[in-house]
Amino acid sequence: MFDFFKTKKNYEDVNASTFNILIKENPNAIIIDVRTPAEFKQNAIQGAINIDAMNSNFNQKIAELDKSKIYFIYCRSGNRSGSACKMMGNAGFENLYNLSGGLMKWVN
Repeated sequence: MFDFFKTKKNYEDVNASTFNILIKENPNAIIIDVRTPAEFKQNAIQGAINIDAMNSNFNQKIAELDKSKIYFIYCRSGNRSGSACKMMGNAGFENLYNLSGGLMKWVN
């Protein structure tokens, strides 16, 4: 009845196991860590690039990315990455995967 209040979700939340499998199945995909640079330096998923979702230039940084690529987005708990996925989806990205539970659930 109130579907017009719902915003379209342009990304998929996946658990750590699925996230890992999808990364391996898509070697040309881009892994983005949306935590702060300090958090990124402490530990990160191999091959990830860091684009801080809380930085004022986040939208500018994602505008420079190729929208046709597949993106795997993560943070510490999945909250910032979920917000980042929503922003990227609203910017026209279609192949987005959010690590549900973030690095707290990641085991590699």
